[in-house]
Amino acid sequence: MLLYKMFERMQEPRVIYEDENFIALNKPAGLLVHSQKIKSQKSKVKIEEATLVDWLLDRYPGIKTIGDDPETRPGIVHRLDRDTSGVLLVAKTQKSFEYLKSLFQKREIKKTYLAWVLGVPKEKCGVINTPIGIQSGSTKRSVRSAKMSKPAVTRYKVLQQRAYGKEQIASLLEVMPETGRTHQIRVHLASIGHPVAGDPLYGRKLAVRSWQLGVSKKKNELTTNHQLLTTRLMLHALSVEFTAQDGKRLKIEAEPPPEFSL
Repeated sequence: MLLYKMFERMQEPRVIYEDENFIALNKPAGLLVHSQKIKSQKSKVKIEEATLVDWLLDRYPGIKTIGDDPETRPGIVHRLDRDTSGVLLVAKTQKSFEYLKSLFQKREIKKTYLAWVLGVPKEKCGVINTPIGIQSGSTKRSVRSAKMSKPAVTRYKVLQQRAYGKEQIASLLEVMPETGRTHQIRVHLASIGHPVAGDPLYGRKLAVRSWQLGVSKKKNELTTNHQLLTTRLMLHALSVEFTAQDGKRLKIEAEPPPEFSL
């Protein structure tokens, strides 16, 4: 038996740019990009979540044959983690898919993220140039593992700080990854002692828990003194900038959710 968990209580993706070659979406946090089956141990029922791919195929059925794995990820050129919000590119033709994929591979797409992190980095503008590998016996990434280690470079700039909890500080960063490793931003920021707020995988457990202490009954609510109250991963893909197939320079920006707009 197969059940589907649809877009209940979740903001749907929003188209922010579209032409004959590709679509740019603002993906909400919490939405899985492509399918992942979950088996309930109690009921032995397979549950399949609604995904971004489901949403796309319902509105753009023509992309079902596009990509290098169209059965699983039709048209999807790159990915965002489930709990990361922001801009995502989807190709409408195979030619566009190959073009955009080559731009990512050649690092010719400038990517900019916003991230709330715990603490205040010593350098207001910094570069993290540390290879990322896979921890043995898991799929978790680490700068301390040599297994399948690959070069990774992340630039960041501190934009502002805000108090939260009891005399604790969080910083809003503009982050520019120059490479595209899995969980790169999360791993790199955690490696310098400033994990992304709300990160259960790479954040310090006590720090993540303390970030969540003030959570109200309404998620992502802002208090009157602008202290941030949220339990989501505080990472947002703000923009991508690149040269389109027709030679025009494009910068596509996904409006940040309210919790990033302090």
